[in-house]
Amino acid sequence: MNKALYDLFMQKSANNNERYEQSLAEVIQSIALLGLSRTNFFERSAFYGGTALRILYGLDRFSEDLDFSLLEPDPDFKLMEYYHAIAVELKGFGLNAEIYEKQKSVQTSTESAFIKTDTIIAIAAITGKPESSFGIPQGTTKVKFEIDINPPSGAKTEMKYCEEPIPFSLRCYDLPSLFAGKMHALLARSWKNRVKGRDWYDYTFYITKKVPVALHHLEARLRQTGHYSETKPLSKEVFIEMVKARIMSIDFENAKKDVERFIQRPQDLDVWSKDFFMYLTSKIEIQ
Repeated sequence: MNKALYDLFMQKSANNNERYEQSLAEVIQSIALLGLSRTNFFERSAFYGGTALRILYGLDRFSEDLDFSLLEPDPDFKLMEYYHAIAVELKGFGLNAEIYEKQKSVQTSTESAFIKTDTIIAIAAITGKPESSFGIPQGTTKVKFEIDINPPSGAKTEMKYCEEPIPFSLRCYDLPSLFAGKMHALLARSWKNRVKGRDWYDYTFYITKKVPVALHHLEARLRQTGHYSETKPLSKEVFIEMVKARIMSIDFENAKKDVERFIQRPQDLDVWSKDFFMYLTSKIEIQ
């Protein structure tokens, strides 16, 4: 049994109200990042998205995926070149996992893969306890990792330190650039009948932490996906009107149902309503 891994898993289990599968996923995420940090990966790319916000900036919700972006477009980039480094790191901590590429049904600007392990066997290996002692069903834990190989312009990055499972450094988007990425998701994501309440939870986090939106980077993202095509630059006023229109289209009761399983205090969502998010929107700051 690896003591550093055991301590990390037990800490996460305590923080997650003994949601063992979620805690295992978070452990795998941390080890995968460590493995990538031992290569040139963070010389070429940066960590971003909800998991970056949780690990590096204190977002208090579970996030499933590891999202990355190249610093410069490179259509020849191959994510599979880094599978071995992740696998070696996982094995070094006593975890057996399969890493495999996600097969694309359509051509996209992202490369995706999964880390998969048997949930109960992995937890038993970490804790040294019998497989029958956790009261969870048989199944697999999957962590998706994905990289944008054609990134829009304007994002700023910084080097950050992680302490889990051992100290290491990585490159990530700064907070205003992360917020711009989240705003692009809020404005451009096609939800249909499944509202992604996690986006709105993160929106609340950014605004209450007084993080400004990197408007130039947001504009580049919106132009890349065809959600803003005006000849003049995106202004704060136009951006705010886009956000307000999006708020008016959302069923926030459905949004609550999406996010409540990822947070510790579902009662924190009681305030959610169109009026609440309109209030938050009046507080948005621009960089």
